[in-house]
Amino acid sequence: MYKTLKKSTATFLLIAIANLVVAFAVFFILPPKFFYDAATIAYDKGNLIGYIGSYPLTILFYKISGLRNLPFPVIALIQFPVLMYVLYKIGIPGNFEKINVKNILVYMGILMIAIFISMPSKEFLTFLYVTPIVFMCKNDKISVKKTILYTILMLLFFGIIYRPYYAMIPIIGGGMYLLSLISFKNKTIKTIFYGLLIAFFLSLSHGIIKGKYLSEISRELVNNDRIGSADANSMITSPLKTDTWYGEMVSVFYGFFTVNFPLNGLKHIFSPQIIMFIIWQLLLFYILLVRFSKCLKERKTYSKELLILLIIFSFFIVQGVFEPDLGTAVRHKIGIFPLIYFALYYESFRKELQ
Repeated sequence: MYKTLKKSTATFLLIAIANLVVAFAVFFILPPKFFYDAATIAYDKGNLIGYIGSYPLTILFYKISGLRNLPFPVIALIQFPVLMYVLYKIGIPGNFEKINVKNILVYMGILMIAIFISMPSKEFLTFLYVTPIVFMCKNDKISVKKTILYTILMLLFFGIIYRPYYAMIPIIGGGMYLLSLISFKNKTIKTIFYGLLIAFFLSLSHGIIKGKYLSEISRELVNNDRIGSADANSMITSPLKTDTWYGEMVSVFYGFFTVNFPLNGLKHIFSPQIIMFIIWQLLLFYILLVRFSKCLKERKTYSKELLILLIIFSFFIVQGVFEPDLGTAVRHKIGIFPLIYFALYYESFRKELQ
């Protein structure tokens, strides 16, 4: 006899199938500028292939795998099911079919996966790379100390060979955790505030040693070349120049709030993709903040969940330094979606283990 498919599993499969169609159709719908990165990765006209750096390694992966020889819609038909299988293996919560804010956020997240990772993409590799962190957190046979150690090593390694700013995450997250041990009011908000200060001091240290601050050599450098272009509609620009310590401090805080509370993006009322991101980001940040507060209060009970949330909020803080625009910000968030997925449903996953 065939087992009856659970409603939650059936819902997940239906959403996955519907978005597989979206992933396939993206190439035929979105404008060419949406595929600049994908074209760079697939065709490598600049001969960037190599072993260090996000572009060189991603190009190498697509060359070795042979994926770059396939049309983008076919790549979508391969990559999207792989990512959905990853989420399926992480787990499907029992009430996934119910319409509530948390589930809607995940439905929207899956749609954004279909849109942003339906082509040659650095986020495809990032998505797969961070997934083992989730599986370690779900595995009660792996101790908290080992999970933390392996996670730190993974993030540092990823920062060294792929994206340098990932190496900042363990530093910011570790600092936030230590400072959260201090007893004070409004612990959750202050912990994030201290994380922003740590990011600023890291940038300040870079400025003292190298002569330029981190946002100055990343976000501002990219955006200076885009001012006035068609790609500048969702650009994040600091209100002060970032060539002074106080300008950099403003830039770090401004970038964080712009990326995570992108209310200034509401002016793009005729850009539905930006409006969708704003709604998704605001609701996501609020729910994760509530969960972060709970895990800080019950850190012994939710030790692994706290680890995941520290990574996520450290990533959000790092985005405040590096992200050039809202479109890039949401694409990079989709790269760590397995962590977000676990953080949203960790209570359901805990029940499964009990």
